[in-house]
Amino acid sequence: MGRVQLFEICLRQGRFVYSPGEPLAGVVRVRLGAPLPFRGSLPAGEHSFPFQFLLPATAPTSFEGPFGKIVHQVRASIDTPRFSKDHKCSLVFYILSPLNLNSIPDIEQPNVASTTKKFSYKLVKTGSVVLTASTDLRGYVVGQVLRLQADIENQSGKDTSPVVASLLQKVSYKAKRWIYDVRTIAEVEGTGVKAWRRAQWQEQILVPALPQSALPGCSLIHIDYYLQVSLKAPEATVTLPLFVGNIAVNQTPLSPCPGTGSSPGALSSVVPSAPPQEDAEAVASGPQFSDPVSLSTKSHSQQQPLSAALGSVSVTTVDPCVQAGSPGRHSLHPPLCVSIGATVPYFAEGSGGPVPTTSALILPPEYSSWGYPYEAPPSYEQSCASTDPGLIPGS
Repeated sequence: MGRVQLFEICLRQGRFVYSPGEPLAGVVRVRLGAPLPFRGSLPAGEHSFPFQFLLPATAPTSFEGPFGKIVHQVRASIDTPRFSKDHKCSLVFYILSPLNLNSIPDIEQPNVASTTKKFSYKLVKTGSVVLTASTDLRGYVVGQVLRLQADIENQSGKDTSPVVASLLQKVSYKAKRWIYDVRTIAEVEGTGVKAWRRAQWQEQILVPALPQSALPGCSLIHIDYYLQVSLKAPEATVTLPLFVGNIAVNQTPLSPCPGTGSSPGALSSVVPSAPPQEDAEAVASGPQFSDPVSLSTKSHSQQQPLSAALGSVSVTTVDPCVQAGSPGRHSLHPPLCVSIGATVPYFAEGSGGPVPTTSALILPPEYSSWGYPYEAPPSYEQSCASTDPGLIPGS
């Protein structure tokens, strides 16, 4: 079996998720079948070497992506005499600095955007379409339901294309030039709107296991999330910036939760922009709008029913000291967990016993199979600048 039969690192209490500034303690175990010389000699048998480090308070949160990663590990080596084989081992652990969504300014404010696009058919102007999208919150945690509402006012004589809502993840890597990795996390498609009709579309997206929006301590990798609602005909798109964190928003959202029978007028401070001046005659000559109709959903990337999906969004607890800690520690934050297939650990809400996630539909994408990155979606400032200033809270 050789002289060195066992050489491994074990962290105290089996932990491998830590916070910045915490002590990292463990032991290096060595089992020798024969004496091993190193700056002296280590006799045969089993040996243990305890260690303890204080993690820096500025240590960045762990992350692994296709174009960059933040990895923390403990390494041990046996420095043998010259011309002898050195022995090395290592153990990867995670550092997580939780993102409290309540610390983000205006996180509880309504998340609304609107745009107006001309609608033409065979070079003849037929009117315009007003697209308004809103979500119940600006920030979510893993397993939380994102409630989307889209109001479409078709002020033209032509039917629109189906409406599509996509949850996007944008990871920016800073090298000699910025590299952007943009992917669709979840997508849902609704039907189109008939000519001279006003419609409302309400849907829900379950936030899967995803890395948090911010990586404290790292200035080279940025993670952003967006909800993009768009029409292909006419080409109309609104983009809502979102945050994914570890501690949920405790305050009641000011925007109304979409529900049965709600009308576009129920959205406070939302005034869709008027159609272009040159289309005024076409709008005036068209039939009067009736009460808004409800659009149906054609497809959803999260195919399973919402109730079943919520039941399967659970994770494996990896921090025994947190799970077995005092009730006071549970009151500060939920158990610390690692998602199946995710790139970083996160806090999971609830005190029930978690089980491994079984559905692949709600897991994050596989990073290793991703190709060259696409162009990035607009930034928060750009998306706000493309909307009516009157629609931006606080303006």
